[in-house]
Amino acid sequence: METPGIASPDVPADQQTRYFVPPPSRWPLIGAVALFCIGLGAAFALNGMLLGPLSLGVGVAILVWMLSGWFRDVIRESRAGSYHAREDMSFRWGMGWFIFSEVMFFAAFFGALYYVRVIALPELGDEAHKLLWPDFTPAWPLQTAPGIDAVYRSMGAWGLPAINTAILLSSGGTLTWAHWGLISGKRSQLAWGLGITVLLGCLFLGLQAYEYHHAFSELGLSFASGAYGMTFYMMTGFHGMHVFVGTLILAVIWVRVLRGHFSEHNHFAFEAAAWYWHFVDVVWLLLFVFVYWV
Repeated sequence: METPGIASPDVPADQQTRYFVPPPSRWPLIGAVALFCIGLGAAFALNGMLLGPLSLGVGVAILVWMLSGWFRDVIRESRAGSYHAREDMSFRWGMGWFIFSEVMFFAAFFGALYYVRVIALPELGDEAHKLLWPDFTPAWPLQTAPGIDAVYRSMGAWGLPAINTAILLSSGGTLTWAHWGLISGKRSQLAWGLGITVLLGCLFLGLQAYEYHHAFSELGLSFASGAYGMTFYMMTGFHGMHVFVGTLILAVIWVRVLRGHFSEHNHFAFEAAAWYWHFVDVVWLLLFVFVYWV
């Protein structure tokens, strides 16, 4: 029995007699070794030790090997018909809770930004704190504060950020178009829509890298630029990492589409990737409003 998607609920849950449990896997242990090498290499590199770059490179190589091997095993299990209705439900709940954890991750950063701008900034600008920092100006973005030595300019909203917003919104549209193609059996539309989405994700990352170069070299904006610089790079940087991961996931799904995987009814791997990508889109809209615009 061939099942074209990662979850194939061809057996109803009330008729399913067993739940598929995979055999013991080596990949979690290998992933732990990879993360240890990456963490050790990062610590060495920050302290200027020669083993830093080597350990980082080894860790990343092991991580890529682990991910590709683990993905391959899961795809083989799916194609072999190991997943049915109960497994499909587990995948959906698991992906839902994963995205919820990501929502909480970014909520912490938005909460920190709210605290700095709405609570801490006015408080530091009152007369009592003026005795500590007489030259402090309670305006956002901060230009005067302890530790801010170099003058910088904030990032505007209507240059590259607005272009990247249009790119991400367009990618959500092309992904939805691809999904329509999948559920209606139009494989060409599916492949083109998914391929365009991957290209738009790569374009977003390229423009964000150019934006960072512009911020460092021309605006003087860095992590040392007070609370504005730190929140700007932390929030947009982590979002860029999520765009990279999402683009990688969609690229894997696109390759699977070209190889004939998925059908109109069994395609949860595609749906999970789409959920993640739309989540990334929504987070960027909030970033554009609260980090760039307001």
